[in-house]
Amino acid sequence: MSAAPPVRSLSSPAPPGLRAGRAALAVSFLLQGVTFALLVTCIPEIQHRYGLSDGLLPVFLAAVPILAGVGSIASEQLVKRTGARAVLRVVQPAVCLALAAAGLGGTLWQLALALGAFGLLVGALDASMNMLGVGLQHLYGRSIMIGFHAAFSLGGILGAALAGLGSHYGLGLPVLFGTAAAVIAPLAVLAGTLPRPSAPGTPAAGPAELGDAVREAAEAAARSVPWRPLLPLCLAMAFAYIADASVSNYSVKYLTDGLGSREDLAKLSYLGYMVAMLLGRSLGDRAVQRFGAVPVVRAGAALAALGFGLAAVAPTAWAGIAGFTVLGFGICAIIPQVFAAGGRLFPADSDAAVARLNLFNYVGFLVGSPLVGAIADAGSYRWALLAPMLLVLAVLPLADRFAPAPAPAPSPAPAVG
Repeated sequence: MSAAPPVRSLSSPAPPGLRAGRAALAVSFLLQGVTFALLVTCIPEIQHRYGLSDGLLPVFLAAVPILAGVGSIASEQLVKRTGARAVLRVVQPAVCLALAAAGLGGTLWQLALALGAFGLLVGALDASMNMLGVGLQHLYGRSIMIGFHAAFSLGGILGAALAGLGSHYGLGLPVLFGTAAAVIAPLAVLAGTLPRPSAPGTPAAGPAELGDAVREAAEAAARSVPWRPLLPLCLAMAFAYIADASVSNYSVKYLTDGLGSREDLAKLSYLGYMVAMLLGRSLGDRAVQRFGAVPVVRAGAALAALGFGLAAVAPTAWAGIAGFTVLGFGICAIIPQVFAAGGRLFPADSDAAVARLNLFNYVGFLVGSPLVGAIADAGSYRWALLAPMLLVLAVLPLADRFAPAPAPAPSPAPAVG
């Protein structure tokens, strides 16, 4: 086990090598946000292009997180052999090619291959990026992960806006996805070529490399982090990501099929959701510092449920967009606080706790898409939105688990004489 890097204060500047690595990783998160948003906001166009029925749509959508989980597990072995940066450099351009393939085919088997490849590659991409983020945070000695996820939200805004413009001007999926892949893939390669950061005062090829920081976190998880105390937080994470999957996969389709919206206008539902996520993540830390984590999580869960309710009863497309925007403000407060609470629960092994909690974003995506799709197929999208609303409300009784641990009582002074 290597020695821990020196802990820096929040105001101390990071060495140039770390800043460059942080910027490059933020670009990777942003590009992933663009790619993911392009896919999920164009689900109606994909369904129309391939003649995919409403009954089969949930099956195809559920396959993506399943395969993403497989890709995430497989990436662990690849990272051990080649390093997280090497995996990132290969899989992110490959994700762009899978996106382009999803827009070029015309039969269901071609769509299945394209989405299958997209899922596997996105799982490996997500794992490698978060491994690098954990390692980089380890070297920084302070929390920087929220900034990476804010970059993903910004990428989602850009991707949803591009999808809306493509729909407005009738570009079609081959042009939209192909052009996006041609631009994003070279940027991803460029971001992956920046120098690898290492801790000051340590050899570049020694134990302080990012991959070793991740391996140390994994060893700590196997050694000292039990599942039982984390289960309430795991449930909160799964419920939050069920809500997120509902918006990602069905917000645009709800507006087009349920509210009769134009496709370009319907894409504003995901755009508003991502804008709210970005703004909420920008202000969330200050709210927690002022009011505490428990009130912020409770308010976020209530606000998210309100957003689902507003969207479910929306009479027009603009009202539905407003509902999904309110939902984004609520959800953004829950997910980062799950990670923070896990870190407080196991301060000596916070990276390992975060890694375990992160598994439940796949659980949420795996449950959320089939759940909403099945209810919508049996009834309507309005009724389908009530299911994730109830699950988000289930976060309220779990909010007490987000409270910081009480400070230990001071030891009594030794007797004199």
